[in-house]
Amino acid sequence: MVMSVAQQQGFRVGIDVGGTFTDIVFGDLKTGTLFNYKEPSTPDDPSRGVMSGLRAAMERFEIAPSAVLAIVHGTTIGLNAVLQRKGAKLALVVSKGNRDILEIARGSMPSPYDMYAQKDVPLVPRNLVFECGARGGPDGATVAFPEAEEIEALAARLRDAEVESVAVVILHSYANRTLERELIGALSARLPGLEFTASSDVWPEMREYERALVACLNAFIVPLKRRYFERLESGLRSLGIDSPILISTSNGGCISVAAARDRPIETILSGPASGVVAASGLALTLPNRNAVTVDMGGTSADMSVCEDGRPHTTTATHIGEFPLVTPVVGVSAIGAGGGSILWVDSEGLLKVGPESAGADPGPVCFGRGGDRPTLTDCYVALGFIDPDHFLGGRMSLDRDAAHDALRDIGRRLGFSGPDASERAASAGVRIATAKMAGELLKGLARQGADPRDYVLVPYGGAGPTNAAFLAEEARIRRIAVPQAPGLFCALGALTSDLRRDFVRSLPKRLSDNLGKPIAEIFAELAASGSDWLSQERIADADRTLRFSLDMRYRGQAYDIEVVAPQEVALSGDVARILEQFHDEHLSVHGFSDRSAPTEFCNLRVVAVGHTDKPPASRAAAVDSPPEPIRRPCYLADGWTEAIVHQRADLATGRVVQGPAVLEQDDTTVVVPPGWQVEVAEQGHLDIVRKGSS
Repeated sequence: MVMSVAQQQGFRVGIDVGGTFTDIVFGDLKTGTLFNYKEPSTPDDPSRGVMSGLRAAMERFEIAPSAVLAIVHGTTIGLNAVLQRKGAKLALVVSKGNRDILEIARGSMPSPYDMYAQKDVPLVPRNLVFECGARGGPDGATVAFPEAEEIEALAARLRDAEVESVAVVILHSYANRTLERELIGALSARLPGLEFTASSDVWPEMREYERALVACLNAFIVPLKRRYFERLESGLRSLGIDSPILISTSNGGCISVAAARDRPIETILSGPASGVVAASGLALTLPNRNAVTVDMGGTSADMSVCEDGRPHTTTATHIGEFPLVTPVVGVSAIGAGGGSILWVDSEGLLKVGPESAGADPGPVCFGRGGDRPTLTDCYVALGFIDPDHFLGGRMSLDRDAAHDALRDIGRRLGFSGPDASERAASAGVRIATAKMAGELLKGLARQGADPRDYVLVPYGGAGPTNAAFLAEEARIRRIAVPQAPGLFCALGALTSDLRRDFVRSLPKRLSDNLGKPIAEIFAELAASGSDWLSQERIADADRTLRFSLDMRYRGQAYDIEVVAPQEVALSGDVARILEQFHDEHLSVHGFSDRSAPTEFCNLRVVAVGHTDKPPASRAAAVDSPPEPIRRPCYLADGWTEAIVHQRADLATGRVVQGPAVLEQDDTTVVVPPGWQVEVAEQGHLDIVRKGSS
C-alpha cells in the first residue's frame, strides 16, 4: 500500500539495529497501518545502515520527512562494546581501602570445583583504580571529604593516566549523593572534557560491588554512545527529519536521547527488551495470556516469559560475566540464530554456534564470501526459504552454494548419496532446536511453569521458520506468529512508553515505627518520577507511577519484590505491606513465617509516560487470492510437497493444513505435518497441533 503525502497524518518510527539487519517500522498514528523495511546492517558504523534504510523506506512508501513525528531507536552498540571490551579507557575512583572492590567482587570463583579456573578480568585494571579520602556513612552522614591538595593530586594522576572516562564510587553514597557530586564537581573543574559517572546518580542502591559495576559499565560506554548519538542526530537532520529521538531501554520503555547520553547503561539490553514488549502486547489479545517468547535473529535466540500479558522483569541478570542489578526485561540466551555456523568438532560431532557469520560475510547463500554453512543455509537447502524471493525479492540467495557447503559438513559426518547436504541441514536444524528446547524448558522450570500452559510467540527473521520444530520439542501446543515477526523488536520500540526506574536503599528491620520513613522516601521517589515526566512533557493524564519494595526475612540473602498500591506506599501502611510480603513469599517459595523479623532493602518507583501509538490493525480482507503453489520441502527426513501461500493472500479465518510454507517479506513460516494454521482476527497466525485443545 502506498500513501500519498497528502493522506499522511503522521508516523512514529521504530528502529532496531541487529547483527545482520537493521529493521525499520513506520506506524501511522491515525490508521494503524504499518510500513516495514529491512536494511543490511553496517557493523563498522550502525548509523549508516539506519540512514540508508530510512532513506530507502521513505522513498518506497512515499513518506515525507515532515510526517515523521517521533523516532524510537533500539541498539546493541553498548552491549557489544562491553562483550568485546571495546569501550573507553576507564578509571575508577573509590574510597580509601576499597581499591580491590572489582577484584574481590563477591569472592566467588566461576567454577568452584575447577582448581585451574581463572577469575574474570575486571573491567578496570587495578593500576587505574584510585583511592581518595571521601567516605560516607550508612546513615547518610559525611564521614570524610578530601582537602583541595588531595583532589589536585588525584586530578593529576587521572590526567597522567590519559583515560577517557571516570567512574566515581564512594562508600555508602547511595545514602547521600552529595559526596560524589561534590567530588566530581571539583575534579571536572580541573579536568574539563573528561567524562564522569557518579554511582549514586546512575543507581543509588546498596551493595557496593554491584553499584560500582553499574557505574563502571555506564562510564565504559558513555563516550561511545555519545559519539553514536551525535552521528544519528546529524544523519537524521541530513534526511530532513527534525522529530524527537527516543532510545529504547532495557526495562522495556524508552527515554529521550539526552537522558540516554548520560545514562547509556539503561539502554544496554534495549533490543531484546523491545521485542518482549511487543510480544506482551500480542499476549494480551490471546485467550491464554501466558506466553513464552523466542527471538531468533541472525546471531542468537533469546527467550522471555510473559505472565498474564506482562513481561517478566528482573534485577539479577548478566552482561557477559558482569552482574547487572538495574531492572531489565528478563531475557536469556537459549541458542543459535539464523547466522550461527555449523561445524564438526574433533570427536566428529555436529555443533551449531555460538560463532555467527553476522552481516559480513553472512551465510554462504548470501554470496558475500562466507564459506561456512549457517542455519539460514540449512533453511534454503531444505526448501523452506525461496532463494528468489528473500526479503520480498530484494535479495537473491545462492541455493547451490548452500548445498555445496552443507555437503562438505555431511561428508565429515559420514553422510553420502545425493541427499547428503539435506541430511546435514536437517541434522543442523534438529541440533539447534534441541538445544533451544532444553534451555527453554530449564527457564520455565525455574519459574515453576508448565510449557503446556504457554503460547509460543516466535519472532526475529528465523523465529517463525523454526517455531513449530521448537514447539514439538518443548511440548508447547500453540504458536502465535505476529504480523511482522522479522521486525518485531522495531515494532516493540515503536509501541513502547517512556519509562524510568527510581530506587532508594534503606535496609532496616520492618516495624511499625518505620511507617513515616517509608512514606517520606516513597514521596521523594514519586516526586523525582513526576519531575522527570514533566521534563519529558508528559501530561498528567498520561502518567503512571508504580510503587514496590524489595523485602526479605532477616538472614535471607535474596529479596522479593512486593508491589504496593499507591495509597499504601504513600501512607507508609506497614501492616498491609507486611501482609503482602508474607503472601508473596508463600506464593514464590511455598512457605511464609509471619512471626519472623522482616527487612526491606530497597524502595522503588517506576515512572511511566504513555505515548501516542498507532491503533491496533486487523488482518485485511483479501479478494480473489491467487492459487497457492507447491514446493518440495525436506521434512521428517524426506522430501514432501508443501503448499506455499503468500501470507498477505490469506484472509481472516482462513485455515491451512500442514505441510505448508507461508512467505512474507521479513520471514518464512513453516507448518510441518500434524499442525494447522489459522489467520486470527487480530492479524497474527494461530498455529496449533492437530488434536490439541
